[in-house]
Amino acid sequence: MSLPTVLLAGALDTKSEEYRLACDLVAARGLRPLLVDVSVLGESTVAADITPEAVCAAAGVTLQTVRAAADRSTSLELMSTGLARIVADLQSRGAIQGVLAMGGSGALTVAAPAFRALPLGVPKVILTTMAASDLSAVIGPSDLLVMPAVVDLAGVNRVNRFQIDRAVATVAAMIGVPADLGGGAPAVGLTMLGVTTTGVTGAARRLTDAGCEALTFHANGAGGRVLEALAGSGWLRGVLDLTTAEIASGLLGGTNDAGAERLTVAGEQAIPQVVSVGGCDLVIFGGPDAVPAQYRERTLYQHGPTATLMRTSIEECALIGAEIARRLTAARGPVTVLLPTAGVSALSEQGGPFEDAAADEALTASLRSGLPANATCEVVPGALNTQAFGERAAELLIAAL
Repeated sequence: MSLPTVLLAGALDTKSEEYRLACDLVAARGLRPLLVDVSVLGESTVAADITPEAVCAAAGVTLQTVRAAADRSTSLELMSTGLARIVADLQSRGAIQGVLAMGGSGALTVAAPAFRALPLGVPKVILTTMAASDLSAVIGPSDLLVMPAVVDLAGVNRVNRFQIDRAVATVAAMIGVPADLGGGAPAVGLTMLGVTTTGVTGAARRLTDAGCEALTFHANGAGGRVLEALAGSGWLRGVLDLTTAEIASGLLGGTNDAGAERLTVAGEQAIPQVVSVGGCDLVIFGGPDAVPAQYRERTLYQHGPTATLMRTSIEECALIGAEIARRLTAARGPVTVLLPTAGVSALSEQGGPFEDAAADEALTASLRSGLPANATCEVVPGALNTQAFGERAAELLIAAL
């Protein structure tokens, strides 16, 4: 039986010593190192299993072309493209079981896109001096682990020798963890904000009682992206998308926009969905000063020092409902849309600061009118943020499963 393989990707023209050590440490743990050289300028003193010429060929260019690029950014992007194709091919054939890279901003630029594209559960680690920066865009909706290098990776010393060993140990440990920790229970993704917690908690409890594993995602932008990524990676059997507030923020410039793929991947994968309009009565901005000037005279609610919520208008709600319907049109699996009659979040219930029956009706009416023929719609009397609403949503999804 072949040894589990760890792919190590790095610029060996500047980090030969560090990668030689890392390869030795991988082998010492009973794993096979597969070294990929993504050097752009210089020559390496370490023999790589995959050369820079091969990485460039995977990108459809020559090493001479990369070296002749007008700027470093272009060169790094070309190497990143080639590395991503090599990594994806090797992983699809079961030829690698984990990946590791080390370095600064160049390592992040080249390795991170290739690593984060790997399925959830494939061990992926980058040891970098850039760990203190905002790396949300680098990590994206993946389980890429970034480890801080507290001294520069410019030759091996007692500190980074220890850190390289810890990075290798981390990849090795993750390779030894079973991929399925759910005990065989079907996993269901749920979306939630603080203003939909009661309804979603009721749904999660009902799903758990039915033998499902409930995975709840905070609809803060990042949470929605991760939900879609898991749906696309085959981790989810169903989606209970009660909180689609990220669609509203995507249309109106809020901080919790989850991107153009939100509310589409589960449908493309034919995963059963129950969808509602939780949180579509609001758009989230930062502190009070972060609210765009054109919105400052609107109905605002201070949810916390860094979260200012804006009530969506009748016209905006109509656009949001139509957009939700549009994103559901490509769904190949069963879709049920569940609509409340008395508030789409805790804030828009009777007596709440965002109570606006006309806006809620515009939201639900535009959604109903735009639904594809393969979707069903059910109206539930009462508010969305209630245990009864959540339990009804869960029952519909359980039936679809």
